[in-house]
Amino acid sequence: MTATIGIMLLFMATLVFLNVPIAVSLAVVAVAAIWITQGAYMLPNVALVMFDGATNFPLLAIPLFIFAGGIMNFSSISRRLIDLATALLGFIRGGLAMVNVGASMFFAEISGSAVADVAALGSILIPAMKKRGYKPEFAAALTSSAASLAIIIPPSIPMILYAAMAEVSVVQMFIAGILPGIVGGLGLMGLSYYYARKYNFPVEQTFQLGRLGRAFKEAFWALFLPVIILGGIFGGFVTATEGAAIAVLAALFIAAVIYRDLSWDSLYRACVDSAIQTAVVMLLVAASALIGVYLTESQLPQDLARSLISLTTNQYAILLILNIFFLIIGMFLHSAAAIILTVPIVMPLVTQVGIDPIHFGLVLTLNLAIGQQTPPVASVLIAACSIAKTDIWETTKSNFGFIGVLLTVLLLCTYVPWFSLVLIEFFYR
Repeated sequence: MTATIGIMLLFMATLVFLNVPIAVSLAVVAVAAIWITQGAYMLPNVALVMFDGATNFPLLAIPLFIFAGGIMNFSSISRRLIDLATALLGFIRGGLAMVNVGASMFFAEISGSAVADVAALGSILIPAMKKRGYKPEFAAALTSSAASLAIIIPPSIPMILYAAMAEVSVVQMFIAGILPGIVGGLGLMGLSYYYARKYNFPVEQTFQLGRLGRAFKEAFWALFLPVIILGGIFGGFVTATEGAAIAVLAALFIAAVIYRDLSWDSLYRACVDSAIQTAVVMLLVAASALIGVYLTESQLPQDLARSLISLTTNQYAILLILNIFFLIIGMFLHSAAAIILTVPIVMPLVTQVGIDPIHFGLVLTLNLAIGQQTPPVASVLIAACSIAKTDIWETTKSNFGFIGVLLTVLLLCTYVPWFSLVLIEFFYR
């Protein structure tokens, strides 16, 4: 049983290292496994399984949130959020680093994508930080780690994927991510302030209530976006998918009608960029459906669960094993691919030892947020390094402290379940 899973993972890893796209690697491994174990007569079902897997209604939220983030990228919404964060935090020593984290938290509440966060904010903030005397590696590391808050803070695309795979409530996953996301952001700000005092980073500007008022007025409608999205979802007025559709309409209206800075050319580029990102994710989803069908029919996840339970039934020991597993997986796979590949394997184990699936989902997404910062794959870190024009390994050295903050939040979520579930308990139980 474990040998079969190991062979499948090794085969897929070999294809990935040969530069075969991850989605194609997943599909090839699944088709090969089905062919070998069930016979060629099952292959005509491959197309149907992939189509059904990609047309799960909750997953429609993914392209919509990606598109909403794309509209923000190609309009002034991102700049207005940065200006507000600067007026609010710029008077603190190392204020531009604080602005970086604060703007990422604002942006995360709308886009749900860490890569979109880096693309939108990093292209503005990293050059500004370099100009103000911050080391390029520090600027790239902070931007990358702050952007990963988009995986934790709702609406999170990885959380949507997990909820669909594990058949849990998307809204409850979103609510569970609020407290860890805020604590993670405050932790990054606190460490940035320590570095600012240590290396004498500059103060950007004195605090002026008038400047803050003007910045708030300029960014008011941008700030209204998460109120519309999350208020509707958490209030029970709309589903997460409907909230994503509202996010697109609201972003279009605010950018094109209120701010009047979304040209047809910018809208076209936002559509193309969002379509490419969506195609990557949804092809992964379709390929994962094949893996899921094979694993379900072969009962491999259940066999794995029985093997681990024979060693220990302690929830915290199981969570320790899973944390190590996901931290390693996150180093080599994109978060969407990791969720799609591993959730069908480990969910029977999670269920049998009595771990709350919402608690586990938050632990999983935090592991993958850290994985976006750890080479060799490190998709978010690579995007930040590309903007900062820095070496990924040198940037990783500057990133150790910020990764430590994310690890601390992970440990809190893993071993203090109250920290993960307090809002769920308050609203739903």
